[in-house]
Amino acid sequence: MPWNSNWDRWPPQPQDSIRNQETPIPGVPLIPGEPVLPQDPDLPEEPREAPPKPRSDAIKRVGVVKELGQIDIPEAKTNVHTMSIVGQIEGHLVLPPQNKTTKYEHIIPQLVAVEQNPEIEGLLVILNTIGGDVEAGLAIAEMLVSMSKPTVSLVLGGGHSIGVPVAVASNYSFIAETATMTIHPIRLTGLVIGVPQTYEYLDKMQDRVVRFVTEHSRVTDRKFRELMFRTGELARDIGTVLVGRDAVEIGLINEVGGLGQAVAKLNELIRTGRTQNGGKNRH
Repeated sequence: MPWNSNWDRWPPQPQDSIRNQETPIPGVPLIPGEPVLPQDPDLPEEPREAPPKPRSDAIKRVGVVKELGQIDIPEAKTNVHTMSIVGQIEGHLVLPPQNKTTKYEHIIPQLVAVEQNPEIEGLLVILNTIGGDVEAGLAIAEMLVSMSKPTVSLVLGGGHSIGVPVAVASNYSFIAETATMTIHPIRLTGLVIGVPQTYEYLDKMQDRVVRFVTEHSRVTDRKFRELMFRTGELARDIGTVLVGRDAVEIGLINEVGGLGQAVAKLNELIRTGRTQNGGKNRH
């Protein structure tokens, strides 16, 4: 009878019988408290269940409901990028949190990306803004007018103050029948020093806005300044409010229309650009 090393202890222990009956499994202790046997490197590892992945589609739906208030939005591949400028255009100063704002540092990188992306052939700009920072608005307008791809703007609700240069910066502009545009002089907020240099600074900044608007629309310099300094129309300010067709009649906006007309015009400009470039896009 072969000598069993388990019997070198006397009296026999209960776990000795377990050792004789069970086959050791690598990586699993045979008896609680004993060391784990090493895994044989020649044996393939047993497949393990992958941890459950987070449901990205469910997370996406929750985000859509939270941000847009609806279950899902239609997804379609398109060659047109839509950019909305709403609320107040925020420039060098951060506005209070209760203000609905469009930050120009968010808009400018988008415009650069649209210009560089070969899959995007046109840009649709939708405005419903009360105006805001003059230099920020002019910066957005200058970038729009210098783009090589077709651009169309659509004024919904309002395109007031510095929103006027942004609206006329596109290749073609539309305004809704009930939308309004307020034209008024530039004003300063905060500390104002009552010296002639302050007036000169305001006058130069105002000339920049007037010159940009008149160069990129059909309105004349004289007519635009007349609307800007008109009295008796606004209760607490001087200026003019143009409603829908009024902006078209003075030459500020090209046409009265809505989303369908704006998209159709943009597609027309894209097709024209392809023809002029031998079937390729303008970029």
